[in-house]
Parts: sequence; C-alpha cells; structure tokens
Amino acid sequence: MKPVIGITGNFGDNTCQLSKAYYQSVLEAGGSPLIIPPYEDSESLQSALSQVDAVILSGGGDLNPLLIGEEPIPQLHSVNAERDQAELNLISQALQLQIPMLGICRGIQMLVAAMGGELYQDLPAQYHDAPLVKHSQDLARHCASHTVDVEPGTVLNSIFCARTSSEPLRLNVNSFHHQAVKAPGPQLRVSARSADGVIEAVESTTYKSILGVQWHPEAFITGGDRSMLPVFQWLVDEASNYAEAKRIHNRILTLDSHCDTPMKFGTDEERLVTLPRMRQGRLDASIMVAYIPQGERTPEAYASATGKADGILCKIQDIISRHPDEVSLARTPEDLYRIKGEERRAIMMGIENGYAIGNDLDRIKYFRDRGVVYMTLCHNGDNDICDSARKSNGEHGGVSAFGEQVIHEMNSVGMMVDLSHAAESSFYDALDISRTPVVCSHSSCRSLCDHPRNLTDGQMKALAAKGGVMQVTLYDGFLCADGGATISHAIEHLQHAIDIMGVENVGIGTDFDGDGGITGLAHAGELINFTRALLRRRFSEDDLRGIWGENFLRVMRTVQNQAHEA
Repeated sequence: MKPVIGITGNFGDNTCQLSKAYYQSVLEAGGSPLIIPPYEDSESLQSALSQVDAVILSGGGDLNPLLIGEEPIPQLHSVNAERDQAELNLISQALQLQIPMLGICRGIQMLVAAMGGELYQDLPAQYHDAPLVKHSQDLARHCASHTVDVEPGTVLNSIFCARTSSEPLRLNVNSFHHQAVKAPGPQLRVSARSADGVIEAVESTTYKSILGVQWHPEAFITGGDRSMLPVFQWLVDEASNYAEAKRIHNRILTLDSHCDTPMKFGTDEERLVTLPRMRQGRLDASIMVAYIPQGERTPEAYASATGKADGILCKIQDIISRHPDEVSLARTPEDLYRIKGEERRAIMMGIENGYAIGNDLDRIKYFRDRGVVYMTLCHNGDNDICDSARKSNGEHGGVSAFGEQVIHEMNSVGMMVDLSHAAESSFYDALDISRTPVVCSHSSCRSLCDHPRNLTDGQMKALAAKGGVMQVTLYDGFLCADGGATISHAIEHLQHAIDIMGVENVGIGTDFDGDGGITGLAHAGELINFTRALLRRRFSEDDLRGIWGENFLRVMRTVQNQAHEA
C-alpha cells in the first residue's frame, strides 16, 4: 500500500483550500495525499493522525505572534488564529506519535514555533545581519529566484546528493515569505541558508524524520521542473518506513525487559514510561523492577530490604488495578499475548538486587508467587549472593555458597536468573550453576564501551551457548565512553551483539527511569524509532519479533516450564 501523506489545508475565500501542486508532488513521489483541514478537536485530530504516515505543513499566511509570546509589530501581515492553533496542536500530536513531517514556507515556521524556536515577524523590519536578498519574488511560482547553501552532513544534503565534500551544496529555490526562522531551538538545526544568512531549512537534532524548508518545492513541478521532487520522495520513503514499523508492531509483541519507573511513583518527576507513552511508542509490555539499593547486611537491614521490595510490588499492582481497561499484570508469556490481543498494555514485575531476599531462601518463592519473573543477583556492591561488577571487594570470588542455593531455588520456582550488575567471575559461576538459561536484562557490549557493567565478547558467547539472552540497554554511560550516546550507538551495540551471539539471543532493556534514555530513544514514546532504524538496516519481521521480546520470552518459557515440570 502507498503511504498516506496528510497535507494541512490553507484558508482562502471559501475557507479551506489547497494548491494542486502539493498533492501532485505527493502523487509523483509515490504517496497517497489526504487533506487535513484546520480544526481543534483533539480527539478527531488524533483519529485523523492515526490514518496518516506523514504530514506536510503547507504554506499560507503569517503566524500570530501572540501564540509564541510576542506582541505584533506594525509590519505583521494578515494572520489566521484558527489555523495557527489547529496546526500547533497537530504538530504536538504528530511529534508524540513520531510521525514524519515536512514543513513548507509557513510550515517551517510552524515547526520552529511548536518546537521552541524563534521567528522574525518581518524580515525587512527585523533582520539586520546583512543586506537581504529578495525573499518575496515577483516571478512565477515555479521559477527560482535565489540560491541556498546546504550544510554538508545534513539530511537535506543527502536528499539531493551523497556528496561528503566540505563545500556546501547550492540549490536554486523560489521564495514567497517575509516571516522567517530566527533561531531553530534545541530540537532543530539549520541545514541551509541563503546568501544573506537567512535560515532557509531546518531538520531534527534528535534523529526524527522532520524537515522544514522556507521555499515552495511543490511549485516547481507545475512548470515541469522535477528538481525538487527528491524532497517529497524523502518524505514518502520516511512515511513508508513508518507505516511498515506500525504494521510490524501490530503483528508482534514488543517488550522492554527492564525499567525503573516504580522509583518515580509518588514523585513529581517526569516518567519515561507511562501508558500514553507506551501507546505512542507502540510498546506492548514492560518489566518494571523493584530496585533495592545495596545496604548493610544485618537482620534488620534484610527485613527492611524485603519490606521495601514488597511495598514497591504493591505499588505496581495498585497502579495497574486503577486502570483495568488499559493495563494488566502479566506473569507468563501467554499472559502477554492475551493482553495484547485485548488491546491493553501489560506489566511484568522484577526485582533488582538479590539483597531483597536477605539470607532467606523462602523469600524467593514468596516473590515468585507474587508474580516476579526475574531477579538480578546483585546491584552495585557485593551482597551475600555474589560479587558485583561495581563497588566490589571480590569477597566471594564470584558466586557464594549461599548464592548457589539461591540460583537453584530460582530455577525450582521458575524465576529467571538475571546477571546484569554481576561481576565477571559471578557471571561465569552462575552460568555453570544454573540448570536453566540465564538473562542479562539491561547490559551492553564492553568491546564498544569499556565499562565493567557491560559484557565482554567472551561472556556474550558463553551466554548464547547456554541459550541465554542479552538485552541492550539505553544508558548513556554503557553505550558511549565519552557520553552523548544516541540511537546510532544503541544500534551499533545491538549489531555487535548479533554478530557475536546471533540474532536469536539479543533484545532491548531500556533502563528507562533508571538513567536510561538517549537522543532518539529518550522515552517509551520514541521506541517505534528503534524499529524504524532496524528496518533501514534490512532486519526482517522475524528478526524484529525476536529482538523485541520473543528471544527473552523463549528463556522465560523455558525457566517457567522446567519449574512446572519439576
């Protein structure tokens, strides 16, 4: 099916109208155009956006400066407040859904206004950096009136050519505006300027499919000039990729194997995993953990740790119980698929740090009966079970004698052994001790980022040989030694893990709300972008099904089934 490209309607004498050039360009590029008239009903807009795979913000009159906190200057031209507010709402919802967007003329200004940038209300009155070229031509619309220089290394540059030269690409463009972008804001960067320095194009700084151009690329085709068609072909390609990601998410189960969201229950802090964001990012399920920091190893401290873990699990279940139409607690892989079939989200529960059981083996069965599907043997710091990858004195030399009993009991009750946070010595000991495959719910590759929390290639090979899985995490410090990790780093770690372990032994555990979250994958609402990036690398639907959860669930089934058979 051709991707559907929504195009915002302009206002004219007969209210909503649109130049033929917009939908003609979309058709030429291989898309199916759909006009979106300006209206503010949020529910109707949400329904409309669910039907489109990309949006074009068309040209038109001035933006009302009051909507961006400015008083109008005398040179401001006509505005249409109804269209302004409707399009700001549309952009906001499209951003939440990760829908590709192309802003044209007024459209680039709307993108910048909605995403925290600044505008000139009138270039001749407010721009003083250099003498202006003519930005509102008298020539026919399909004729070029001036040139713009495209920055190397930008998406816009790649649209028109693959050149990597330090010399900028120069494009011939038309021009019909007097408002313009003053500053793009933190979510956008400049990708082209005219000879006078005026910003002529912007694009996303956060790996989103967002592009804005100040000229009218659609108008060229009316004169038989196809030189600007690549802009629309880019949008249609991005829309096709987005549409395929949506279709795949409808067919597979998507599971994030580790988040620390319960740490933010009862606080005013922004949560990276919420029901709206799970819906927006098309995430079906998340394993929320009861994180227990390592403390003293005394009877009183153990009782406190157990009580804290118990209390967090109660909070998780309480929040789930308040939203029965939207979310449900899952204990098994079968539960997850059933809940997805009911068009709800699913939550599983885990425990981060075996310190939560103190030195009482009976607490393992207690927590499993409560629904806990895995437990990390430790966190940062040694405990009675094993040595940790961080803040370790190496007191056990790996897994302790008590830790061996813990692992066997976890096997017996059907709770997965999670070796994220475990020291390398503990990792290999646990791998030998466990009678079932083990997991690393949120770890990455040490050969790409030398951090003790990451797995060496040798560990990864040993884990795969025993049928276990490693879930690449989105914590900046585990992806990039110098910081500033992006979605590209996450993909590199995943690809390296696949090269070492095979695609059937990897997945994703975001660590959202526990320091996880990187540029391009900042919260649960952006997780569909992970799928889009993998599709660009030609991963198959079967590959994605495994990466997005089935690999992890294969281990869960094995662990739970063997316990049941025993």
